[in-house]
Amino acid sequence: MVECQMLIRKPIEEVFNAFIDPEVTTNFWFTKSSGKLEKGERIKWEWEMYNVSAEVFVEEVLINKLIRIKWDDPQTTVDFEFSSYSDDSTYVIIKNYGFQQEGDALIEAINNNTGGFTTVLDGLKAYLEHGIKLNLVADKFPQIQQK
Repeated sequence: MVECQMLIRKPIEEVFNAFIDPEVTTNFWFTKSSGKLEKGERIKWEWEMYNVSAEVFVEEVLINKLIRIKWDDPQTTVDFEFSSYSDDSTYVIIKNYGFQQEGDALIEAINNNTGGFTTVLDGLKAYLEHGIKLNLVADKFPQIQQK
């Protein structure tokens, strides 16, 4: 299992919405989305600079508590957990589990997802707390970006 976490100094409603609403999420993670995250929906996320996309199935949404999705190939589950740390801060935990790979392929998947979700949380923190778009995802692999 992969687990990443971060304290975001914003109210829980704002932090939760940052993952639900692609108008916000595109400022720190993917570049395009086919819609908001709602239970039972299939959504397409795109990272246009890499010409990559992911199909996401929204398995569960508990307002200001949990977003559970299935994604990737082979498919894994991702839980975005939210808890109020104070009136103006939220603790976010991202758990990714259900990996089917073995051996070196499993280690690679765990490393890639740990780094990826840590980058997402870092970008979220910068954007929500300071209004800064760090372009972390776009700058992670500049050598493979589409020209």
